[in-house]
Amino acid sequence: MTHNLTEFPVTKDKKKTNKILVVDDDSGIRNLIYRFLGNLDYEMESARDGETALKIFAEFQPDLVILDVVLPDIIGYKICKQIKQKSSRTRVMLLTSLKDVEDQVTGLECADAFVTKPFHLRVLEKQVQALLRLLPAPSNHDREQLVFGSLKINPVSREVTKEQETISLTVLEFDLLYCLAKQPNKAWSRKELIKEVWGHNYVADERLVDVHIGQIRRKIEVIPNQPEFVHTVRGYGYKFEFYPKDRAAC
Repeated sequence: MTHNLTEFPVTKDKKKTNKILVVDDDSGIRNLIYRFLGNLDYEMESARDGETALKIFAEFQPDLVILDVVLPDIIGYKICKQIKQKSSRTRVMLLTSLKDVEDQVTGLECADAFVTKPFHLRVLEKQVQALLRLLPAPSNHDREQLVFGSLKINPVSREVTKEQETISLTVLEFDLLYCLAKQPNKAWSRKELIKEVWGHNYVADERLVDVHIGQIRRKIEVIPNQPEFVHTVRGYGYKFEFYPKDRAAC
């Protein structure tokens, strides 16, 4: 498969804001897809192996993952399943030079599309467009801004403000805070939070949750060890519950 990007006149569409992650250990193919789709105004990230891809996926939160089946560390099918467990919204396109029908059947059991190498870039472009058209629209619930006193959490813009000041959170911190806040008063175990925020197959010490909760509290609480918002459920985990500091005076 040999392509020169100058062969393809590009018509840019500024309305395209979808994010795409390309995962392939072949730098030639990876860079070609990255540049071609980037020229179409998609927001791009890339990775050469499965472990890196999963880390980027957690931070980048792409709409589409273009994923090679044969990677140096983790088989593409396994990564595809992990992505689908983490995000039912994300579309996955598998790339492979394998011609066996059983391989294609296996791939389509988890992926949304299966593309055999070599392929033409224009065909790839149309397949990308078709998959992105299948993305579900955010529900009304997902669009709602959560408001707790002076604290506002916007899941669409992924912004958190307090006293009209923007609070800078990492992707994981936002996901963890939003997970708790969208179901006030629900007690979550640390294990449940890891599955919900990091993904079902993510293996980690449960104290990782404590570390991120501590960082969130330092950013949103006036007195972190006397929280108004994120509360410890002793011996279990955490819950979000709004306790205004002046409530006792009422």
